Amino acid sequence: MSINIDIQWLSSPKQRESVSDAMLRRWVKQALAPSVENASITLRIVGQTEGLALNSAYRKEDYATNVLTFAYSGAPALAADLGIRAPVVAKEARALGISLKAHYAHLVIHGLLHAQGWDHETSEADADEMEMTEGFLMLSLGLPQPYQEIVD
Repeated sequence: MSINIDIQWLSSPKQRESVSDAMLRRWVKQALAPSVENASITLRIVGQTEGLALNSAYRKEDYATNVLTFAYSGAPALAADLGIRAPVVAKEARALGISLKAHYAHLVIHGLLHAQGWDHETSEADADEMEMTEGFLMLSLGLPQPYQEIVD
């Protein structure tokens, strides 16, 4: 298996104190399905301006989301870019009362599942399956379950 992971920190150098490149690489590898033989993944951590521009250009939305996934090819040779908006991640982590590390891990996993064809917007059953998979992957990393309603 060949995995190429390009990490681009374009915003929030302070967040790098909580989230290292090694952690990001581990989370990417954890999220890859067994059917992925080769992967080329770019994680681009961006600020307010680029996050808004990306969401406007590609989703026609006038707000910045926490993660955007751009999938170019699927298994067995997965190629994808994830745009992660650092200010949104920090704000959401505070609001949820979780660590920055846990929220970044969840968003990397969430984005990579999208890159592999998962879609929580197609049906409630698909959303439930994706959430269960995200929860399993997070717990396997020793991190908290991201969806409280599943563990209650």
